[in-house]
Amino acid sequence: MRQGVVRFNLKNQPEFYREVVKRVNKHFEINKISKHGNVMMVVKSIFMCALYFIPYAMIVSQGVTTIGGNLLMWVLMGFGMSGIGLSVMHDANHGSYSRHKRVNQAVGLIINLVGGYHINWKIQHNVLHHSFTNIQGLDDDISKNNTLRLSPHQEKKPIYKYQVFYAPFLYSILSLYWFLGKDIEQVVKYSRENLVQEQGVSVPRAVFEIIISKLGYLTIFIIFPIMFASVAWWQTILGFLLMHAICGQILAIIFQCAHVLEETDFFEPSPTGSMENSWAIHQMRTTANFANGSTIFSWFIGGLNYQIEHHLFPHICHVHYKDISSIVKATAAEYNVPYNHHPTFLGALKSHFKVLNQLGVGAI
Repeated sequence: MRQGVVRFNLKNQPEFYREVVKRVNKHFEINKISKHGNVMMVVKSIFMCALYFIPYAMIVSQGVTTIGGNLLMWVLMGFGMSGIGLSVMHDANHGSYSRHKRVNQAVGLIINLVGGYHINWKIQHNVLHHSFTNIQGLDDDISKNNTLRLSPHQEKKPIYKYQVFYAPFLYSILSLYWFLGKDIEQVVKYSRENLVQEQGVSVPRAVFEIIISKLGYLTIFIIFPIMFASVAWWQTILGFLLMHAICGQILAIIFQCAHVLEETDFFEPSPTGSMENSWAIHQMRTTANFANGSTIFSWFIGGLNYQIEHHLFPHICHVHYKDISSIVKATAAEYNVPYNHHPTFLGALKSHFKVLNQLGVGAI
């Protein structure tokens, strides 16, 4: 089913969204602050980029000469890579990093330096995931090429009963898969659905940009380290894979703990494409927060433990999510709308793997 066919129920508690938007807007007006990033956002961006590029510079300049030191640099790069994905390019590609469109576009391009392609990411995340969260056949985040069953509306297969065991491995190769094959698969799929063209990019241009981006990434992060690092080539490959394993695991777990939990709902459109909820209520039923009391954790993952606030207000920079979360939570309670939340990250992680097992064995 084409995503344009889906119709949310405009009569389903429209007053909730109107009121929460009104209150959040008032918060920014009263405090006279921008909804975009601030100085702390810039500081965070510099930190995350430094965590990624300084270890890289140490590797290629032979600032580290032992296998242990070399692998440590790749480990740091793995955290820097995930930090860039969660805390920098994510806001930029949502248009919330800066009030200047060109700044958002420029900062958003950094995804190409961590192995991805910005156009595909915008389509999968902004267009499909945010518009059609947890809707079978439309949200690509719960469609894993038949490798995982992440919705009760997906077909049951015998292999899925083992998914609770092999999922962590698949999570660890998430970013590597982006680099090696996912972008090519997506540009083919999205071009057929006219989604690439709707981003103002021709398909030949998108393919060309992907090829150039991948070759550039390959040269910078594999060929140069092999040429200039003080360790054997296979140790460089090992470090590269370790970096991606760390990044992939972090990215996958953060997003899975926001949508594939015991509390979150899953949907599929009716034959006519109509949905039972309004878009805002749908977001509240398919999304969850976690570990909102952990400041350091929240800082590192780009405030995405405030996933409810992010889904309702994707154009507001994540540095403001904590402040507006009390407004959203109070408004949800007032209108009897669910506000899913796990007090700890460990609790959310446990819930995710419980659901993963239930989906795998066909219990749900």
